[in-house]
Amino acid sequence: MLSKVLSSAVLGIDAFPVEVEIDIANGLPAFNIVGLPDTACRESADRVRAAIKNSDLPFPSKRITVNLAPADLKKEGSCFDLAIAIGILTANGAVPREAVENKVFCGELSLDGKVRGVPGILPRAVCLLKEDVKKELIVPSVNAKEALCVKGLTVYPVGNLLDVVLFLKGEKALQPGECQTVDVSQRNGHGLLVDFADIKGQSHAKRALEIAAAGSHNVLMIGPPGSGKTMLAKRIPTILSSIAFEEAIESTKIHSVAGLLARKSALLEARPFRSPHHTISDVAMVGGGSYPKPGEVSLAHHGVLFLDELPEFKRNVLEVLRQPLEEGRVCISRAALSLTFPARFMLVAAMNPCPCGYFTDPKKECHCTPLQIKNYMSKISGPLLDRIDIQLEVPCLKVSEITEKAQGESSAAIRSRVERARRLQRDRYQSEQASSNAELGPRQVEEYCRATKEGEGLLKMAIQELGFSARAYHKTLKAARTIADLEGGEIIEAHHISEAIHYRTLDRNVWFK
Repeated sequence: MLSKVLSSAVLGIDAFPVEVEIDIANGLPAFNIVGLPDTACRESADRVRAAIKNSDLPFPSKRITVNLAPADLKKEGSCFDLAIAIGILTANGAVPREAVENKVFCGELSLDGKVRGVPGILPRAVCLLKEDVKKELIVPSVNAKEALCVKGLTVYPVGNLLDVVLFLKGEKALQPGECQTVDVSQRNGHGLLVDFADIKGQSHAKRALEIAAAGSHNVLMIGPPGSGKTMLAKRIPTILSSIAFEEAIESTKIHSVAGLLARKSALLEARPFRSPHHTISDVAMVGGGSYPKPGEVSLAHHGVLFLDELPEFKRNVLEVLRQPLEEGRVCISRAALSLTFPARFMLVAAMNPCPCGYFTDPKKECHCTPLQIKNYMSKISGPLLDRIDIQLEVPCLKVSEITEKAQGESSAAIRSRVERARRLQRDRYQSEQASSNAELGPRQVEEYCRATKEGEGLLKMAIQELGFSARAYHKTLKAARTIADLEGGEIIEAHHISEAIHYRTLDRNVWFK
């Protein structure tokens, strides 16, 4: 007795179809699963046996062989439980064979027959939509919202194995879920009880972060303890532009595969904000493992990656950020396979100017020697600093600023200007593979970042006097382009260039003069 049931597996952040083949033969009772299953997948045998028996359904006391095809790609997780159970019941004659055609089954089974949620449903739904044959997707109820984000796909939410069997036999009706399009562009979605109006003083820092949010530029904030660096960084999500639907799909796929998507959420409604601790490993940062999983840089895709106390991170962890910062993706190669994860994020980092933190504080004395300060700053390599567009000094607050009663500008007001600048960029780069100024390549910089003669003169002086590299030159031009966009200007003026140069603090080498 042979049966075939369709399921799906995830490779990286994309899915591929899996054909679950079941063979029931005479012989001593056995249950073998082949096709490169991992431990959780092999343990499906015990879960499926108990689920079928506890659902009062017939389980054959024969030799059962399950093949997960294609057999040369590794399968992991418990998502094949439901497909294996339906395949056994089909081969045993408990379910009509024609009833399982063009249906895809995904879900984990509990021992009492309930269907539990599994990660990676959204990539599976997207995969099915790309196929020519129209298929129906049967998923756990808790994953239904995630699958229903994909238009044109019939999705049946199920709660237990018995309901699925009765549905396939025509003895019970299951209502397909209704596709509910989430209009993420009209939602703030951050749900944060914080606002830029809470921050006293630091007007220049707020201005720099507004520019960063408008152009998706990387930022490094340097200042003594208590100057407000972390407070500023944690309010960046409140001024980011709304996430587009296509961007939300991409980011949600990554979070779904990583198992971090909230069960009640269909899509990420706001740009992700990731803040890993400085003890993180390089594998956790960029992704990896024997069967590669996305890391923090991919989880921050289309959002913000915040690294607080930057010099406290291990050197190798910081150096692996070079490729994703430059290319917007991470390539992970292993002996068995090679995967590419998207990683187009905005890096926001904060650090002290010296080990004690008070090198730039006018009131508190710094006890660090010049050599200690130099060694501390050198923990951040030159190539990494070169990839950071805005390097910003955040000084300690004055007494008058701390005791000030009036509130500053709200996040909503700043966000409106950021949205306007991002709309200009989207319209300008419709024919390009870029959506923000920070993503521009060298050719695009030459085309879209044209400056006046005065502005070009300022840039030439910066290269000669401040020792700007070619990358720093392009970073400055892109930041100036964003400043011009915030003002609604078509041409980059000299004052735009001047402000952008001002944000290259470390290139100006102010720490060692």
